[in-house]
Amino acid sequence: MSQQHIHPDCQRAMDAKEEHDAAERAAMIAAGLISSARVIADLDAEYTSYSAQYLVDMAGRKDEPAPDPQPSSITIKDCLEYLVDIATPKPESEPREVDERRSTLTLKDCLEYALKEGIPRAEHWTHVGCVHKPPPFTSLIPRVYMKGEVVEAETAEEASELLMKQPVGAKLHVFSPEFEQVRDEGFYEGPSGSGSRYVGLRDVMITGNGGTSKGDPLLEVKIVYKKEESFLKVSTTRMLTSLPNDRGEESQLEEPTGLLVDFIIPRLLTSSSRAFPK
Repeated sequence: MSQQHIHPDCQRAMDAKEEHDAAERAAMIAAGLISSARVIADLDAEYTSYSAQYLVDMAGRKDEPAPDPQPSSITIKDCLEYLVDIATPKPESEPREVDERRSTLTLKDCLEYALKEGIPRAEHWTHVGCVHKPPPFTSLIPRVYMKGEVVEAETAEEASELLMKQPVGAKLHVFSPEFEQVRDEGFYEGPSGSGSRYVGLRDVMITGNGGTSKGDPLLEVKIVYKKEESFLKVSTTRMLTSLPNDRGEESQLEEPTGLLVDFIIPRLLTSSSRAFPK
């Protein structure tokens, strides 16, 4: 697949931020989980990339309809106005409309939307980080549909059981500088002392499991952090008893938590039996 063209407005916006926002991070992991699940369920003959940006644009709209007009309402004028708008670079000083939905969009929102409404292949939608509104002919763009359910797990042990069938989505507690020190195939154990800074939760894809040289269990994860993809091993035995609150002060947790939390998968019906994989 050829690389998608990046509009100057989009390139400028991506260059201006240190990392992808919460919606983009969630959508990229969701799209990857769907790609993997479809191959495993024999719905795709080979790994196929699906559009993360489509989920950024469309998912998580609780109280408003998605910008997806029916074909009968689309006019040539609508299409021409859209093409003229995206063809004209905007001045850097021109403010863009802020979509508050993006700050709360979750991995679960993205998976549920894709199961309900379908998702286009990556080449049929724009790139991650596009700043333009969806086109008026959204409903005419082909989507891939699937049947299934979103399944969540509470513990790393339950996630390991799901992992026997397919990759698992999760959130990782990220601390700096520990994460940067091990982000390239290293072993991540969370904070190491008073110099640690809590960055926050980041969406990840769990791709495998294993053990350390001492026999301690670990999970292998893929993460996009500061716009770079990394693979690392994460301890499943390290527990956190406190995290910084909104004021930056250490706050005790009601109960200890692992470095990985909020495990989730899209479990799809297989193409042959139309039943969930056993």
